[in-house]
Amino acid sequence: MEVAVTVIRNETKQLNKTDRFALQWAEFVIKNRLKTIFFAITVFFVLAAGLMQIQASHNYRVFFSDKNPDLLTFEKFEETYTKNDNFLFVVKPKSGTIDQPFVAQAIEALTARAWMVPFAIRVDSITNFQHTYAIDDDLIVEDLIEDAANLSQAEIAKRVDIALKEPLLAGSLVALDRGASGINVTLQYPGLSESELPEAIHFARALVSEFEQEYPDLKIALTGISALNAAFFEATINDAETLYGPMFLVLVLITWLIIRNFSGVISTVLVITFATIAAMGFAGWAGITISPFSGSAPVVILTLAIVDSIHILITMAQRMRVGDDKIAAIKESMRVNFLAVSITSLTTVIGFLALNFSDAPPFNALGNIAAFGITAAWFYSLTFLPALLAILPFSVQTYSDKSRGPLQEAINKLAEFVIARARATLVFVGLIFIGLACAIPTINLNDQWVEYFDDRVEFRGDAKFAINHLTGLYILEYSVPAGAPGAISEPKYLQDLDDFAIWLREYAKVRHVYSYTDIIKRLSKNMNADDPAYYHIPGERELAAQYLLLYELSLPYGLDLNDRIDIDKSSTRVSVTLDEITTGETRQFLKDIDAWWDSRSPGNEVYGTGATYLFSFISERNIQDMIGGNIVAVILISIVMMIALRSFSFGLLSLIPNIAPLIMTFGVWALLVGEVGMAAATVSATSLGIIVDNTVHILTKYQRAREELVLSIEDAIRYTFDTVGAAVVANALILAFGFSVLMFSSFKITGDMGTLTALAILIALVVDLLLLPALLMLRAQSKTKGASYANTEKTQTI
Repeated sequence: MEVAVTVIRNETKQLNKTDRFALQWAEFVIKNRLKTIFFAITVFFVLAAGLMQIQASHNYRVFFSDKNPDLLTFEKFEETYTKNDNFLFVVKPKSGTIDQPFVAQAIEALTARAWMVPFAIRVDSITNFQHTYAIDDDLIVEDLIEDAANLSQAEIAKRVDIALKEPLLAGSLVALDRGASGINVTLQYPGLSESELPEAIHFARALVSEFEQEYPDLKIALTGISALNAAFFEATINDAETLYGPMFLVLVLITWLIIRNFSGVISTVLVITFATIAAMGFAGWAGITISPFSGSAPVVILTLAIVDSIHILITMAQRMRVGDDKIAAIKESMRVNFLAVSITSLTTVIGFLALNFSDAPPFNALGNIAAFGITAAWFYSLTFLPALLAILPFSVQTYSDKSRGPLQEAINKLAEFVIARARATLVFVGLIFIGLACAIPTINLNDQWVEYFDDRVEFRGDAKFAINHLTGLYILEYSVPAGAPGAISEPKYLQDLDDFAIWLREYAKVRHVYSYTDIIKRLSKNMNADDPAYYHIPGERELAAQYLLLYELSLPYGLDLNDRIDIDKSSTRVSVTLDEITTGETRQFLKDIDAWWDSRSPGNEVYGTGATYLFSFISERNIQDMIGGNIVAVILISIVMMIALRSFSFGLLSLIPNIAPLIMTFGVWALLVGEVGMAAATVSATSLGIIVDNTVHILTKYQRAREELVLSIEDAIRYTFDTVGAAVVANALILAFGFSVLMFSSFKITGDMGTLTALAILIALVVDLLLLPALLMLRAQSKTKGASYANTEKTQTI
């Protein structure tokens, strides 16, 4: 063993500038250990104070930037008509139909109470629907169901029959099978406080509880855009409650299993805690809004922050096992790992900062928070960690001479396998790569926002209930301009609009269409003694305008047509409710609509919008944006590798084991799952920054073996696997586990991102242990064998 110690210490004499700086830094930190710890803790508390400033998002629009053209179109639409925020109460008797008197009474009462929902500006239901009919020359406009308590079941059934014949109600607020009915509450938030939505959702849910208690034979579900917005916030809270704690405890356990030293575990736990809280504090100080996706940042940082500490502790333990005292082991570990830890931190930061190319602010937020957290972890790993280790007692477990631990023995055998079969390994991995790459085009992009949440989020169950029993929730809004003020009464415009509505209703996935022409045709019939023969578009503009004026004058407060018709009567709104439909099908439907209008009215200014429209293009838009981000990340990471390794060829070589796993990951996903949402836009950039870490550690150790120890290619690979192989495997497993925890998120985008990243990390581990050494073997031939590397004499590892 004395010979082994001498050999190792002789290695440290050949120091480059980076090594000398690392040793000087380690000596400075250890010499000023108490001051360093005090400074690190002070920085932590300053950053942690920002936690008080954190705000969470209550709006699905957080996924769209202020410059997003689709969002700008949607805001233009809302300025023309009215805000699109709403609650939809779905009322269904547990047995029977809505013809039953108690159901009608409940709907009427709930309709009246719904006006009390904070920020409500309109309430629509079957009971207050403005039913029109004629008596002689008079147009009568009244509630369809009024004073339900004094109506018989036959009278109620008659009114339900009327509702089912009314295009504006059937399939929207009245189920076609008479099994359920809806109450739609339109809201307009002032936007002055973050408490507005929580106040409204709390009141609405209290109404549901109150009426279900008063009418035990009813099931009432609450959905709509405002319920969707609340679900995003609730998913964030749910993840914080269910993921952070267990994740933290498991990471502590894994650290113990790897380090087997109490002081090492305590030091590592403090580093990852400081880094995570500091990053979230930074988010508060920077005014970053937390959403379900960016809310996963603590799990991401906890996972990534542990890696630097693990590398430093493993090397420190290795040095102590061959005879170094604790202080000498800390210094040597800092020297050996300083460059690799710095490079891996920088490349990971680059990967996450690339998310700023995305159009979705939550992706930007996750990237910036994680990048700061990784930087904080690097800072604490190179300051607080060695300073604390210098104070705390630290002992190591030494294996017997014949045992180097099962993990290290397996890694050394793998090294011999790759060395002996480099070309075969390269061909084998290459064929798998080609096969998986060919599967990628089969992936479908799908962002159905109801599917974003699992059953732990109340909105998911209520949304499914509404879809199954009443109406669809995927709504497309269209604004159809008439060309001039008052022109919506032009017969040609009305006929085009009516033909559009008829065409839409023939589409298989359409459940309901709300068009102004259904109102004008009903008025035409009413004004002609309710003769069904007059249920058509009026033939004269003046006549249509008169019908509209008479109808508007008869409407009660809050139930006017301002939400359907522009104030100067130059355009109208068409709402298209769709069944459960993939975003791919939605995009095709939108193309069909554009083609219909282009053939009917070339040069028209008809445009579509709405939440469904926005989410239909979110994946495509973000993937397109992230192409630029990925290119920049790849270029910057390659430059960093070239500079750090002082080798242009190494920098280029590193691209292969870093890009190949990403392509293979999506190939595996295509075969196993087949579809992905906007999480796909983030995985390539973030995974690239993460999986490059192991490549860095392998190449830096390989380069050290070739340049400092003057080992042959074969022996350099043996040295690399022996000194860093266990740490590479351990870190990959930690990272994969950490990101796989996100699979249990109640928010699908976060879950998909975690699963894809974990898969990429595991595939990258295989590539780094098989493909990378094979590439190194084929890169150059050994010019000199040098001294043979015997791992049993050099060092011991876990």
